[in-house]
Amino acid sequence: QEQLVESGGGLVQPGGSLRLSCAAAGLQMDLRTIGWFRQAPGKEREGVSSFGRAVLIGRPDARALYAESVKGRFTISRNNEKDTVDLQLTNLKPDDTGIYYCAAARINKPNLDAKFYETWGQGTQVTVSS
Repeated sequence: QEQLVESGGGLVQPGGSLRLSCAAAGLQMDLRTIGWFRQAPGKEREGVSSFGRAVLIGRPDARALYAESVKGRFTISRNNEKDTVDLQLTNLKPDDTGIYYCAAARINKPNLDAKFYETWGQGTQVTVSS
């Protein structure tokens, strides 16, 4: 059975940072595109960042994808030692509050559309508040 598990959420003040991790069981991360999504209270789930399969297997012409609202503040990366895909959140704002999910898709290129993702984690709460 395929599983994804997120960790690293918490309560942070505006301007602060968090590092989220996505670990997998029953699937090989480097054979999937991995995405990070978030859902704020009363809002629809939105794509935050995605790491295409090509990036995960080390192709130099591949790239990560970011939502406009997080560009320059969030960074997605592969942790080969821990076999995770991490999302570094910096300069956090109250609007970044929500449940953050990682998901896996059987596509090659990064994509922020949730409809392409078939395996989802349970989510980790991020709260940005003073």
